[in-house]
Amino acid sequence: MTDITTVQPLLAPVGLGDLRLPNRVVMAPVTRARAGDGLVPTELHAVYYGQRASAGLIVTEGTWVGERAIGFPKVPGVYSAEQVAAWRRVTDVVHALGGRIVVQLWHAGAAAPGELSAADIRDVVADFASAAVRAREAGFDGVEVHAVGAFLLPRFLNARTNARTDGYRGGRLLFEVVDAVGAVWGAGRVGVRVSPYWAEGEGFVPDQSTVDAYEEYAAGLGARRLAYLHVRGPELSGAAPDPADFARYRRAFGGPLIANLGFDRESGNAIVQAGAADAVSYATHYIANPDLVARFAWGREPAVGDPATYYQGGAEGYVDYPGTRWP
Repeated sequence: MTDITTVQPLLAPVGLGDLRLPNRVVMAPVTRARAGDGLVPTELHAVYYGQRASAGLIVTEGTWVGERAIGFPKVPGVYSAEQVAAWRRVTDVVHALGGRIVVQLWHAGAAAPGELSAADIRDVVADFASAAVRAREAGFDGVEVHAVGAFLLPRFLNARTNARTDGYRGGRLLFEVVDAVGAVWGAGRVGVRVSPYWAEGEGFVPDQSTVDAYEEYAAGLGARRLAYLHVRGPELSGAAPDPADFARYRRAFGGPLIANLGFDRESGNAIVQAGAADAVSYATHYIANPDLVARFAWGREPAVGDPATYYQGGAEGYVDYPGTRWP
């Protein structure tokens, strides 16, 4: 009998730094805007993440590292005692169900890089370090640093949006944040998510210079022997993701890579089989498919979510999708 992991390498176990995963199907961070008063997670969060505990690894929605980091309402934080206690409920449920969960640490950054003083930058690093401590108290298995999109850390990484001349042009702030978080957790439980192909917002152009710069950042992160690099790929128009878009960063990083954006079961298995990624993360699929790993194993088509409920709050479209069922 053929081993299912030969046909579907996504279902094979893998080590990402100090994290040991039973499969390579990762739940990507997805903002769902369900936090309660004080940006505290609710019991719905425990249900939502518990339902998806069969993922090889859960990466939570982006989570504010401090009050100065907040960019949107109803997005939870991990900086207050009340938030930590609520997240502890979530991690306890996920662990009781056999899962592994890391929290994504997010700073929206209201100001442009050139508007931040040296003291402001020190505050940013301190907020990430403090949130990393809180994340340990909340029982997470590790942390992921949010450096995606057009928010604070990516704006420092992009030469078009960062004209500083004091050494904070390029990867310095990201490296300082990662080093501060790693001092709390150990590098083997720290991941970083980046988006070298991001094209939304003034100055974000995924041209060759940007792609090359991110190779340098990946190499710098790799020297720190982190758990993984999580790469958001290019936007696609119906085409399958190209493994080459990820392989270059896996080579530069020199460690485990999680590929993200536009993958289904077939393309996810293909990129792992090709050696361009060690795991694949799924965002939209995990909204409507808490049993995504089982669906992949059975060869079932994933259910489709309702976009009208993605951010509306409440249980509808959040915890009421069907769980694992026999085909």
